[in-house]
Amino acid sequence: MNIPAHILNAKILVVDDQLANVKLLEYMLEEAGYTAVSSTMDSREVPELYRQHRYDIVLLDLNMPHMNGFAVLEALKEIETEGYLPVLVVTAEPAHKLRALQAGAKDFISKPIDQVEMLTRVCNLLEIRLLHKRLRHQNETLEIRVNERTAELQDSHRETILIMTRAAEHKDTDTGLHIQRISYFCKAMAERLGMPGEFCDEIFYASPMHDIGKIAIPDQVLLKPGGFEPDEWALMKTHTTMGAKILSEGHSPYLKMGAEIALNHHECWDGSGYPNALAGDRIPVSARIMNICDVYDALRSKRPYKPPFSHARATEIITQGDGRTAPGHFDPRVLAAFREHHETFQEIYERLNSGT
Repeated sequence: MNIPAHILNAKILVVDDQLANVKLLEYMLEEAGYTAVSSTMDSREVPELYRQHRYDIVLLDLNMPHMNGFAVLEALKEIETEGYLPVLVVTAEPAHKLRALQAGAKDFISKPIDQVEMLTRVCNLLEIRLLHKRLRHQNETLEIRVNERTAELQDSHRETILIMTRAAEHKDTDTGLHIQRISYFCKAMAERLGMPGEFCDEIFYASPMHDIGKIAIPDQVLLKPGGFEPDEWALMKTHTTMGAKILSEGHSPYLKMGAEIALNHHECWDGSGYPNALAGDRIPVSARIMNICDVYDALRSKRPYKPPFSHARATEIITQGDGRTAPGHFDPRVLAAFREHHETFQEIYERLNSGT
């Protein structure tokens, strides 16, 4: 037989409790040019040998003491997690052939051994085994490249977010700390609500863009120390739709969620919010989380029209109301999570404000 070199160099393990059978198989294989033939007469050694050497094929006798061939097959299946078991059983009993194939073996050789048949079956099985290994390696390489590319895209998306939020900082000197706190507030709340890890990651990076639309609001309105006139308030509320418009063309999951939050983070559970007076579950969950986080941070922060409130006072306003803010503004499940974990908000606020 004209056997390619890469097949002749494959690792082969012969397993038989009869020395004569082992020597015969070793002789036939080495005479054909195979260069890496090993053997054992103790079937109990096979699982550990396979774990160490990952043979390309195992020639396995079925009728052995201590641990028969079927038990060896079961042990090898626990090691070979890829699902391809490169075992060629050697048996003199016809009934064992079908049972061995059902147990995971890929082929069989009948006893007494015919040299031509044995070498042909070994060569064919090795060719399939090596192709399987090559395909698995290519898939692993492709997966690594896909993961690397995905990471590059995520870094690019996050860089875009950073640039956009920096643009908003020029409109408000407190924006930098505000958007940092908002990221951590939203992620903490999402985790407390049991949201999937992907959602928690997305809201961490998307939430800082909630007020990106304020870059379109004139400074004399945005930074006005007193209350707004009706026309000024109408203009101010457009930052939601403007923010969504800025972000809506993006294809990144961060920008998509950012647009969703920008548009809806002033909507209230009871329908009293803006810009569309949505209520209940019609408000995206990302915006429901953002709403309570934004209110907490606004209460804790100094504004042209108010001093900063303590954590205790901010928590009291959110959970009990003050005439302007009411518990009915918030998703009840989100509000319950805030009540239970409000100390987390205090810890985040104080940690980020102290620069630690």
